[in-house]
Amino acid sequence: MDSEIKKSLQILKQGGLFLYPTDTVWAIGCDASNLEAVKRVYALKRRNLNKALSCLVADERMLKRYVKQIPPAALNIIDVTDKPTTIIYDNAQNLASNLIAKDGSIAIRIPDDDFCYGITRKFNGAIVSTSANISGNFTPKSFKEITPAILKGVDYVVNLHHEKICSKPSSIIKLSNNGIVKIIRE
Repeated sequence: MDSEIKKSLQILKQGGLFLYPTDTVWAIGCDASNLEAVKRVYALKRRNLNKALSCLVADERMLKRYVKQIPPAALNIIDVTDKPTTIIYDNAQNLASNLIAKDGSIAIRIPDDDFCYGITRKFNGAIVSTSANISGNFTPKSFKEITPAILKGVDYVVNLHHEKICSKPSSIIKLSNNGIVKIIRE
């Protein structure tokens, strides 16, 4: 796994895109602070620029770098949830402007996966994590289901868990600083 993290780090630092397994589904990733790399992800997925992307961070300490004010409920959810959960936070900061939603929010997940933890920790920053599919198409449950267009569109494919069958995308919860909680996807 260390060699895969090392290769992925090179791609991230060069502003490239990589395809990698997460604790949910196979994802397309890039440096979440690199405007041009994020543009490439949108283009590859043929995704509407008004539909935000999510990103991964290693831990709560790293999360604080990208969210001005973390609602106390977020830390409770992170600690008690037993399934992958992405939280949408208000007042994003220190990320590519095209990654932040029009309302200033950002979707971030702290994954329970050794590779994802390792890459975010070694990169010392957030990475984009969006399903490895063309927008509107089904989310691949395994590496074999990823389309050639996606495979050709990235600069590197992580050579781990190609046989892994993924369960499903993470749950998504929007936690507003005003205390409003909204379940986006269970």
